Amino acid sequence: MRSTAPYGSWTSPLRADRIAAGAKRIATPRFWHGAPVWLESRPAEGGRVALLAWQAGAARELGPPDANVRTQVHEYGGGELGCVGDVLVYADLTKPGIQRLGAAPVPATLEGARYADFAGSPDGRFLLAVEEEHGAGTEPANRLVAFDLVRGRRVVVCEGRDFVSSPRFAPDGRLVVCLAWDHPSLPWLGTTLLLLPWGADGPRGSARAVAGGPGESLFQPEFGPDGRLCVVSDRSGWWNLHELTQAGELRCLHARAAEFGAPQWGLGMSSYDFVSDDVILCAFAESGSHRLARLSLGSGRLDVLDLPYAEFEGVRVERASGRALFVAAGARSAAVLCSLEHASGRVQELARAFDEALDPDDVATPEAIRFASADGREAHAFLYRPKNARFEGPPGACPPLLVKSHGGPTGATSPSLRLAHQFWTSRGFALVDVNYGGSSGYGRAYRDLLHEGWGIVDVEDCAHATLTLVEQGLADRARLVATGASAGGYTTLCLLTFRDEFAAGASHYGIGDLEALARDTHKFEARYTDWLVGPWPTQAARYRARSPIHHVEKLSRPLIVFQGLEDRVVPPAQAEAMAAALAARGVPTATVFFAGEGHGFRRAENIQRALEAELWFYGQVLGFAVDGAPDPLPVLR
Repeated sequence: MRSTAPYGSWTSPLRADRIAAGAKRIATPRFWHGAPVWLESRPAEGGRVALLAWQAGAARELGPPDANVRTQVHEYGGGELGCVGDVLVYADLTKPGIQRLGAAPVPATLEGARYADFAGSPDGRFLLAVEEEHGAGTEPANRLVAFDLVRGRRVVVCEGRDFVSSPRFAPDGRLVVCLAWDHPSLPWLGTTLLLLPWGADGPRGSARAVAGGPGESLFQPEFGPDGRLCVVSDRSGWWNLHELTQAGELRCLHARAAEFGAPQWGLGMSSYDFVSDDVILCAFAESGSHRLARLSLGSGRLDVLDLPYAEFEGVRVERASGRALFVAAGARSAAVLCSLEHASGRVQELARAFDEALDPDDVATPEAIRFASADGREAHAFLYRPKNARFEGPPGACPPLLVKSHGGPTGATSPSLRLAHQFWTSRGFALVDVNYGGSSGYGRAYRDLLHEGWGIVDVEDCAHATLTLVEQGLADRARLVATGASAGGYTTLCLLTFRDEFAAGASHYGIGDLEALARDTHKFEARYTDWLVGPWPTQAARYRARSPIHHVEKLSRPLIVFQGLEDRVVPPAQAEAMAAALAARGVPTATVFFAGEGHGFRRAENIQRALEAELWFYGQVLGFAVDGAPDPLPVLR
């Protein structure tokens, strides 16, 4: 028997401390000596990232117990783990250079440089790595380098490009391939595929471009066991798999209105791998949901595997054993590390991001929705209705609606389980997670809707999703709240400033001043706003027109701001300026700053406090009692 209680005030078994302490991020699976290895973030240990292996039927940590396996190349990192010969190599945030498990660090690394995206040569002599060298007062230099582990020397393989990524050796060791791009491009806008001849002692000539360009996004070049080279290209309007032919042309392996690639926000991403000479195991997104399939290169046939997951990443294959590894998540299950046997189709779950069992009656499952937005365009979102085994809302009442905009903004949300979403729905909130125009997973044309449209298209789509649900009687018109992080924080601030539907909002390290972002952000995104808004400073008037900090007189709804004080992507000055301007006008405003946190919160106590403070804030401004309160309480000015 369910008790009747106001929406938003339900007591939930999914407490903030339970989420914060028990939720981990699983990433970067690899095979090493026949054993699965992976990285696991640990919020309860200050956000430390540990290196684990599956040995003798159990997970155990490898390496020093204080290792923090992270890199800050491009600030977002990724590609922290690799193999060269029989040795695991990794980046440790607390130590310089490149570490080797069970051996001395890789010799000849540059002092103060950052490293990521490792690839070992077939003979085990060379280690390729993306190197990011920071100099005083200048933009960092990014290049591809190789470390000769026999002679203890560093060799520059490719330089003069603003960015490089995804290095690979051919199986015979005679070619190296990588991706490169230059300002003002980003990897999801235009990249170039480079080939470089390699000899016994290193590079044997200059790199030459063989595919791609300013208007074509390439993703994850990969050599097959027979030496064929494949890469994902969006030249058709969709990120599809292609093979580089002997004539130097890209041949599509399977044409489909689906995405076999993704925005390369992090290094070391992998959506496919070779099972054999003529079969690829690949993940792809279609209509916002992911699937895993086998692709026959000869026939082009794609056989989708029947698996209970809606999101896949980190696909890796060990051909000798006939196994694959990947990280997957489903609508009712948080991320898990999976091992797949190709012959039998058997899947074993080796590690879980969240170890505790959830009552299915407390889990809100996503509903994919399409809705009409501005100018007649169609947009996408996932709707989560309130769900709690012990409570129901008053008859005739509608729940408050949390409108979430994802980060990026060239990113996407998916229907896989997000514990933070369940935190809200199990307390009586409805939640809509919007894949606004500009999101990935729906083809290049949809992604390009955000070209010079940031602050317009995303805001319109979030507002229209909200109004659609209100019109359908699924949300309380008087209790609409907006929330988002990073670019989603900017969209949230715009919704509160330039729209009048919302009662309150929460900005997590969001952007209030586009001009300041264009001036102050890091190298990777230094020209991103040129594409999203317009060339800076030529379009300075447009930047000011879309910056909430210049229109605070229009923002009268309460706001809570969360910010890490070590954030180099969106500097703390953004949050400080926005909160001060609103407080000076008497708008109810709360701020929660976290020392030692960067772009995103990693420590359990901070994750917990952010959830509890946002819930407490909504209770204050919407007028209902909440389940739990932060300690200490934020100051509501």
